[in-house]
Amino acid sequence: QVQLVESGGGLVQTGNSLRLSCVVSGVDGSTFRSYSMGWFRQAPGKEREFVATIASIRWSAGTTLYADSVKGRFTIGRDDNKNTVSLQMNNLKVEDTAVYYCALDLGGYARTSALYDYWGQGTQVTVFS
Repeated sequence: QVQLVESGGGLVQTGNSLRLSCVVSGVDGSTFRSYSMGWFRQAPGKEREFVATIASIRWSAGTTLYADSVKGRFTIGRDDNKNTVSLQMNNLKVEDTAVYYCALDLGGYARTSALYDYWGQGTQVTVFS
């Protein structure tokens, strides 16, 4: 059974940084590296939105895509030896406040949440001024 568990959320002041991690279990390392991974977020009263994705070895390994709102501030990474994906978030803004979810895509990397097959339970990020 594939499971995704996020960690690293918290309460921070604007301009500060957080690093989110997501550990994927239920797949071996050779399989994990064939999956693309993504981060999404959902703020209160809003729909879930794309944040970032990183491609698997099957799809231009290491290629990343970012939402315009986080480009230049957030960095997605993956460690295929540890079945983990990370999201380094710098220069955080109040509007980054949301529950952040990692997701696994059995297909290609994408911005569309409906294309992802497995999801974590989310981790709360709250940014205050």
